[in-house]
Amino acid sequence: MFNKGFICKVMVRRLIPWVVLTKVMLVLYCLTMTRQVNISPTQEETCPLSTAKTSPGVITGSPDSKQDCSPKVNIMFMKTHKTASSTILNILYRFGEKHKLKFALPDRRNDFCYPQPFLCSQVKDYRAGECFNIVCNHMRFNYQQLSKLLPPNALYVTILRHPVDLFESAFHYFQKIIPLTWRINGNNKLTEFLNNPEAFYSPEAINSFYLKNLLFFDFGFDNNLKVNDPRVMKEIQYLSKRFHLVLIAEYFEESLILLKDLLCWSMEDILYFKLNVRRTSSVSRLDPEMRAKALQWNWADWKLYEHFNASFWERVEAYGRTRMEQDVNELRRRNAEMRATCIEGGDAVEAQKIKERHFMPWQPIGEKSIMGYNLRNDINPENRTICAKMLTPEIQYLSDLGVNLWVTKLW
Repeated sequence: MFNKGFICKVMVRRLIPWVVLTKVMLVLYCLTMTRQVNISPTQEETCPLSTAKTSPGVITGSPDSKQDCSPKVNIMFMKTHKTASSTILNILYRFGEKHKLKFALPDRRNDFCYPQPFLCSQVKDYRAGECFNIVCNHMRFNYQQLSKLLPPNALYVTILRHPVDLFESAFHYFQKIIPLTWRINGNNKLTEFLNNPEAFYSPEAINSFYLKNLLFFDFGFDNNLKVNDPRVMKEIQYLSKRFHLVLIAEYFEESLILLKDLLCWSMEDILYFKLNVRRTSSVSRLDPEMRAKALQWNWADWKLYEHFNASFWERVEAYGRTRMEQDVNELRRRNAEMRATCIEGGDAVEAQKIKERHFMPWQPIGEKSIMGYNLRNDINPENRTICAKMLTPEIQYLSDLGVNLWVTKLW
């Protein structure tokens, strides 16, 4: 009896710091909430096309762009969780910074008060009627508010990932801040959860949205709709009318080629290094049975992915399979050149081996599973700046763009 009581006290003491941490973060979320604004746009609040920067003279058509096409600069990128979106973000940061475009940036945090729906008032130094070129940080999608910030000719782009792989990644990355997962026993919490998800899930619980249909939640919808609920397809059709291009993480290079084509950018504009990638040993390999259970649990996300995966391949067919293959090979060749030029050892390393703090990516609480890069010491001066920017993680890049991230840093 004494031993049981002692063990119980020890377990309670271990839980206390996590409970306190969660409460502190909730208070911070409340403190950093900005005032509510009117959801319906008015003429005074909406960015007018006549004052927006639509075709800046600093950008000229590239040799590999269509002759009748001018580079697009007004872009809304809906950054979804765990979908390779951090790599897209770096591409947008570099393009916008290079061409002196105007970003709508978050304030005090690296997101727009997520998981709250996006509001214009969450933008750093926002003034009603102000125009921006690029919005691209984490948010919960709210088209009515976003349409106030961007001119009517803005292009809306996002990226999706297979729901099973996304669910596995999100479960691993966020479980330390999801109290629902703290009481799951066993060495493989993910499998335990999938065997009986209802036992460890409540829609009202803190951060529970990370555990079910996370994509659907990111887009501003109810992530707890039941299987075969007709509202799922209705919401998917709504997104089809809002987004000009939906990228697919599993076909990342093909996605970038389609993005380049849509925006009329050059191959140089879409060169990249993979950012925010986990080391292979931290990835849980789900067997077919567990994958089927994960798919059933994330049914709304699956329907979303299924729909836009089909439309993605329709875009590839329209682009031309042979042309796509040639462009992907060229992108791979150019990327390989940049890796050899910029990266010490030519590849990513584990967090413990990253030498400069500026290149250290954000890590899940209690571990260092996200890999990063080291910049070569013998790099030519003319390449140092672009190489450093390509290797810079989101948090550090936001700081470089002038965002005071005191809330994120405190976390």
